[in-house]
Amino acid sequence: MWGYKMIKIVEEKYGIKLRHGALYPLLNNLERKGFLRSKKETKRGRVRKIYEITSKGIQLVDAYNEFMREQI
Repeated sequence: MWGYKMIKIVEEKYGIKLRHGALYPLLNNLERKGFLRSKKETKRGRVRKIYEITSKGIQLVDAYNEFMREQI
């Protein structure tokens, strides 16, 4: 999924407005740490960076969900 689409989905589902200046540094950091990977795709003449979660990222999300379940 590309960054702008993430912003729109979060806003629609949760009513939270993410700023580009907050989202993209976070995505870049997660990619550097191996939780995400990205590739560039061209759609309608526009190049977009598409992000995909890695197996390491899935493990992080699963661990976080387990931690939250224990807290609740």
